[in-house]
Order: sequence, then C-alpha cells, then structure tokens
Amino acid sequence: MTLTKDGQNIWHGDVSPLDDAFTFYLMIKVREDGSVGAFLKNPERNLGRFIRVDRIEREGGSVKLFSADSAAEKRRVLVEGKYDADREVISIYIPNRGGTFDFRRIGANEASDFYPRGRPTATYVHAPPLASDDGWQIASLEDVGISREGIRKFIQMIIDTPIDSVSSQEIHGVLIARHGKLVLEEYFHGEHRDKPHDTRSAAKSLTSTLFGASIKAGIPVNASSPVYQVMNGGVFPPDLEPRKKALTVETLLTMSSGLDCDDSDPKSPGSEDFMVDESGETDYYKYTLTLKMIRNPGEKAVYCSVQPNLVGGVLARASKQSLATLLQNLIAEPLQIKRYYMNLTPTGDAYMGGGVRFLPRDFMKLGQLHINGGTWNGRKVLTPEWSRRATSHLVEIGARKYGYQWWVENYPYRGRTVRAFFAGGNGGQIVMGIPELDLVIAFYGGNYSDPAISFIPQNVYVPQYILPAVDK
Repeated sequence: MTLTKDGQNIWHGDVSPLDDAFTFYLMIKVREDGSVGAFLKNPERNLGRFIRVDRIEREGGSVKLFSADSAAEKRRVLVEGKYDADREVISIYIPNRGGTFDFRRIGANEASDFYPRGRPTATYVHAPPLASDDGWQIASLEDVGISREGIRKFIQMIIDTPIDSVSSQEIHGVLIARHGKLVLEEYFHGEHRDKPHDTRSAAKSLTSTLFGASIKAGIPVNASSPVYQVMNGGVFPPDLEPRKKALTVETLLTMSSGLDCDDSDPKSPGSEDFMVDESGETDYYKYTLTLKMIRNPGEKAVYCSVQPNLVGGVLARASKQSLATLLQNLIAEPLQIKRYYMNLTPTGDAYMGGGVRFLPRDFMKLGQLHINGGTWNGRKVLTPEWSRRATSHLVEIGARKYGYQWWVENYPYRGRTVRAFFAGGNGGQIVMGIPELDLVIAFYGGNYSDPAISFIPQNVYVPQYILPAVDK
C-alpha cells in the first residue's frame, strides 16, 4: 500500500486485496457410442487434473460425473449434483473446493473465457503494446527485427487451440521484448495486463535476484556466507556437524545444499508439501535448519523449494529487515514495479520458494534486468558479475542445467547455438532471456501440475515459432 499525505500528520492509501477467484468450466459432448463425455477445467489451479471426470450421466434431476474407468463395475462417481430443467442450470457439489457450483449453458455464439479468445475463429491482427508508466519502451515488431508474419502465425495458432480435454494447452499470456523494447503483449482466457499472475516457482529467480541486489546494496552477506552462522546471529550453533558448517548460500542457490529435501519425493522430510502440510512446524526456517545432511554441500543438486526460502531467511537475518522491505527497496522501486503480492508463512515471513504474483509486464523485467547486466533504465540493481554468474550453467538438476535459481538452455538458431536462461514455474510460467539476441520472452499459463504441457512454451514455442521470426 502506498500512503500519500492528506493534511498535517494525516496520510491515506488504498488497499487493493488480491481477488480470490475460483472458476470451473464443465465441457459436455456426446460421443459416437452414445455416451456423454465431460471434463472439468479450472484456470486458477487446474483441478480438473485431480478430479478426472470422463463422463456425465443424468437421471431425472440427478446428475453424476464419473471417472475414466471404462468397465461399468469400476466406474466411480467423483462428484454429483442436480439439474434444474426450468433454469437450465447444473448444480454440482465439489468437496473442499468452495461448495456447490452452478453451471449454466454457454450459447453457441456467446463468448467465454473457456476458449483462448471467445471462440477459436477470430483472425489475429497484431498491434504494438499499449504504453504505460511502468518503464517499458514500446516499439513495433519490425522496429526490432522480428517478423510480423511469423508472430502472427504463432499467435493465431494459440487462438485456434482446441480446448477439448483437461490437458489442452492453456496459455494465459505471451510477451516479447527486444533491444529493451516491449513489442508483443497478448493475453488469452480472460487474462489481461492489469491482472496479477501467479508465477509459481519462477519466483525462485526473484529470490536469487534479490540476494544479488542485497549484495550490491552493501548488506553484509555474499554467496560464500555460511548459512548456519548467519542464521544463528553470527556464530555457529554449538556441536554443529562439519557438513552443516560448510553449507553456504551458494549451495542453497544452486539447490546443492546436501539437506534431506526433494520436492519430487512426497515422503522427503524437506519437500515443500511435507513441510507445509505434514510437518506441523510453523517456523519454516527452523524446520529447514533441523533437516539432516545426507550428502556434502555442492555434491549433488536436488530441486527443493525450502532451499531458496532459506536464502530469504539469511537475507532477513543479515540485513535486520523484513523481506517485504528489502523487495520493495531493492527490486520493486528501482524496477518501477507498483503492484505485487507475496505469500506469507505462518510466522509472517515472506515465503521465497515461489508463488509471488506480479503483473505480467513487471515480472518480465527480471529477464531484461539480467540481459542488461544488472541495470534497468539506468538504475544499477545488480553487479554485472552477479548477473553473469546467476544465469550461467553451474550445476545439473537431472539432465537440466541450472545456475542461481535460473535454468539454462541452448537453442538452435540459424545454423548456430544460442544460450538462454529462464525462470520456470509450474503451469507454464516462463521469463526467458537470450543475451546473444538481446531478446526477452515471457509466457504465463494455467496448465498447473501437468508437466508434459507446462514445458511446451520453452521446448516447442521458442525454438519452432519465436526464434525463426527473429532476425540476426
């Protein structure tokens, strides 16, 4: 909230709470065998992947939605409700998801955010993004050497995407900047430039950026700072095992701390879900610090969200400031970011393992900041050395390259290879920088918990559609 003076000793400000929307779409279609197929779409959390509806049956005023098992004896009722024939409304009770939802029929010519742009029939005509006071310069595609026709075909492909299953691609936004100028800003499924979007784990890259900005600002911490020493007020706890003494901020940033945590293993004591839902501990820093060491720091990188969150704890201890204050002063203000929303832990600390919500244009600035070597519109936020190292290939997580909370990828481009770094989050949240082309690309999506679909933007759309449209 921003306070402005409104008289002597009086200040005022408008509170803008985040809208808590929760939407379900129910698609119903008669199949060739006479059965009535159905599936649920939920743009906020993609819960249709967990409520795996396959068909719907009605008997009088009773409606039942069944699972996908084909054998009659195995079919399971997932949710059920009632049909009001007079109102043409299906009311379905969905447990633990807000209660009863009333579904009304969408007319054949009626617009609906279920589709990318109403119905998949609109012809796309490109127009430059609207100018704003957020610091972005605006230009046309041709001004920065990007093919208008190539981008037109790409956006038209997204508009024409058939939404025929729960796993259909759901792109919420695509933005492109080149040479520091925003040239493409397109939204789908009812999303828009003034609506904050969940960045999920892509916000881990924000944690890395905030740490680098803190070093630049003179806070007494660096990548080699011993984590347990900083978190304990400057001295190591007594009888601390040697491997924990060797654990540094850099090993947290590269996901190679050696702590017993693995987000891909639901039984791992340090996995994010276990810590939040099952550990019973409200102090996430304390919980993470008490995890066992199962390998030497730096030995192996394992993806685990408690590690970047602990980086936030180190920053808060070293600076003696709240993370919200640090983010506002060191990132939001210099990058001209006015609206953002941080998740808080039970102890009131900002959670730095992901999930910060930003306006799409604002979150994209992190990519441009690193393309610029740590500056935004003349403001020095990071040192060039930090920016370079953070976005470099330092470790491997599985078969993928990783730096300081930034993924690293190589793409074929006009007979050679170009290096890209990107922030990546569940559902298709991507902010990518390609330094050699002075190019920043952002995607936002709603395919949460569907990794095969979430990776399509960086694995397919970038190399097959966007890069071929970029001039040398």
